[in-house]
Amino acid sequence: MPGHPSMATQMFEARGHAAIYQKYRFAPGKELQRTILSYLREKGTNSAELVVDVGCGSGPGTRFLAEHFKKVVGTDISEAQIQEAREGPSMPNVSYIVCPAEELPFKDASVDLLTSFTAAHWFDLEKFVREAKHVVRPGGCVAISTYTVDMSLRYGKCSEKLTQVFRELWDLLLKYSHHRIKHVLEDYKEIFEALPFPDKKRIADILDKIPMTVAGVVGYLESSSPYQAFLKSDPEAAKALLQETEKRMLEVMGVSSRETPVEFWVRHVCVLGCKAR
Repeated sequence: MPGHPSMATQMFEARGHAAIYQKYRFAPGKELQRTILSYLREKGTNSAELVVDVGCGSGPGTRFLAEHFKKVVGTDISEAQIQEAREGPSMPNVSYIVCPAEELPFKDASVDLLTSFTAAHWFDLEKFVREAKHVVRPGGCVAISTYTVDMSLRYGKCSEKLTQVFRELWDLLLKYSHHRIKHVLEDYKEIFEALPFPDKKRIADILDKIPMTVAGVVGYLESSSPYQAFLKSDPEAAKALLQETEKRMLEVMGVSSRETPVEFWVRHVCVLGCKAR
């Protein structure tokens, strides 16, 4: 939405970036899925009628939700991201709309479950939690998660060296990260504290194994907002660094194919809350 102050549209609105994002961003891992679904069972929201996934990007989290719930709406401020989501695998119970996280087009107390996967740190927090309080029905739930920068790679006996190569690049990229990434680095503590439901909890030790290839890991790095910021400021250096990292990874692994499978381990944080009935 032109002129809207939210960072999300500025970080992810370019169609080229949205396409990379769609190709390489991974869906919520099995442990994160299990954590969310078991909390909803505990709260009696597991038969939710309307689920809204805010900041859905190209829709990986939205599609996970669609496997479990009757009607799922993915929202994002970026038209390019929503276009990618619509062009992705379609499911009959999913729809997508372009709108800011802070202005959701749903009636008060109409949403059974409000989710956000690795997006809430881009929102205007005060306005978003106020909006969540309005649209979530009494007894409805909120699940706001992110993967952290606590990531590692595993492959045969060279996992430690491989992770070191990955982290060297990631540490360099973090210098280009937006100040809102502090929410991720602080394990969504501020987001948890801002959620206006007394019945809430924050789980910070959800470990997931994401099956990937070397090409997938490099693509994930390319899709990240810090890399895109680096690419904007110094295109040649950014591309060379990515190529060098891939080369080093393949050398450490002793393989030549970028399609070689690796285990990508990531720690998630999840903020869960239930609105009083």
